Amino acid sequence: MKQMPKEYYELLEQLQAVDFALVELTLYLDTHPTDYQAIQQFNQLAQKRKKLKKQYEAAYGPLQQYGNSYSNYPWNWDDTPWPWQV
Repeated sequence: MKQMPKEYYELLEQLQAVDFALVELTLYLDTHPTDYQAIQQFNQLAQKRKKLKKQYEAAYGPLQQYGNSYSNYPWNWDDTPWPWQV
């Protein structure tokens, strides 16, 4: 597997941290659906994740399959390493 630049790993770590917080907030909101501050935090993190995903994909290619990420031309889903391989 080819070595990626330091920024690649930093960006992936940021995405993982935001994803973790979104999962935790989802679980919390399932039992506290009227917690306005938690909803605000969830929405802020969702926006942050969208920006991080866009930044990652612009630099390193698609992050998610099944229509969640666009592909460049030519098809770049076979470019490695994939995020789950790191």
